Amino acid sequence: MTNGTTIAGRYRIESRLGVGGMSTVQLAFDERLERYVAIKLLAEHLADDPTFVSRFRREALAAARLVHPNIVQVFDFGFDERQGQHFIVMEHVTGHSCAELLRDHGRMEIDQAVDVVTQACRGLDYAHRNGVVHRDVKPGNLLVSDSDVVKLADFGIARATDQSSITQVGSVLGTAAYLAPEQARGDEAGPRADLYSLGVVTYQLLTGRLPYEASSLSELALKQQREPPAPVDEINRQVPPELADAIALALALDQEERPATAAQFADALANGARGIEPLPDAARTRNLGNTAATRVLSGRGAPTAQTRVAAGPPTAGRGPATARTRQLEPRRPTAYQPPMAAYGPDEAYRQPAERSGAGRAARRFLAFLAVVVLFVAAVAAAVTIAASTSSQAVHARRIIAHDASSAIKQFQDLVNKYTK
Repeated sequence: MTNGTTIAGRYRIESRLGVGGMSTVQLAFDERLERYVAIKLLAEHLADDPTFVSRFRREALAAARLVHPNIVQVFDFGFDERQGQHFIVMEHVTGHSCAELLRDHGRMEIDQAVDVVTQACRGLDYAHRNGVVHRDVKPGNLLVSDSDVVKLADFGIARATDQSSITQVGSVLGTAAYLAPEQARGDEAGPRADLYSLGVVTYQLLTGRLPYEASSLSELALKQQREPPAPVDEINRQVPPELADAIALALALDQEERPATAAQFADALANGARGIEPLPDAARTRNLGNTAATRVLSGRGAPTAQTRVAAGPPTAGRGPATARTRQLEPRRPTAYQPPMAAYGPDEAYRQPAERSGAGRAARRFLAFLAVVVLFVAAVAAAVTIAASTSSQAVHARRIIAHDASSAIKQFQDLVNKYTK
């Protein structure tokens, strides 16, 4: 495709921007809307392959649904019959890819790298929530504009999760060094595969190297299973250990151990850059895959009650205590002892049952005494009434005589009740 060639009657080719395995990206001028665009042309030797043509169209349909500040926007796509070219028209980003920045300047400063990856996380999170998996996240597809806005580009092998896959059994798509272990095995790649790839990108931006150097997929898979990558903070001493932990989470071999979403990965990176553990409730050991080795983390922040190391000299026959792994012994419960001053000298040793029994006996004695007093008063009143000759006294004697037996019975019941 030469400069000056027009695609679809409106896009005039001006220069080449890049070449990929499936397509060539050209800078073009949209004569209808009078703006510069990036136009992707499917490689000529693939134009007659229905599988690749279908995949190329899938890219356009998937990416056209994604309108987000951190994703390169798709404007148009189609087939130019006169040139025999399948094309996709995209937003032109003036700036550089992260691959170019690494090539020209080496590793990034911590703040710049975290900002780049955090913006990429926003774009990925939006794509994942809309059912699109990128499947080819790498530095070349992270574009940094002149205004420091990061845009995720090239959904060339993206797959909509709600559609059937067109990938042949056993085939693997993507750049090998950035493939998640499940992709390298040829398994289904989901959103967490993109997070693994972005973790590799983050590793590279902060160290200037890849976590694994491999010349083939089989070699890469073996290294992933056998050799844990060197922690980022050991290669770049300026990186906080907590930030290295956040990157290690994304590089976990088991996808279930990676952050659940790109938004969670962005939060873990932000916390790690501030010296905060990415997952406070998680075990403070690096994920080193299936190896038996475990890297002991240095003390970070205020220790909690479950992980504080007890002070004191080491005991004989015991190696040095590992940091943040030894638990405190639980306190032994002590029996409750009542205060001695609450009782007299002799009562301090008296059983509670004895003291409560003496109190009940005293209450019974007082009740009996009250009944006796009432009885004496009643007898005195009866004698007075019997000696009187007035009409009222005679009436009272009749009442008393009538109810004498009842009163005596009630009196006996009272005496029996309180003197039993």
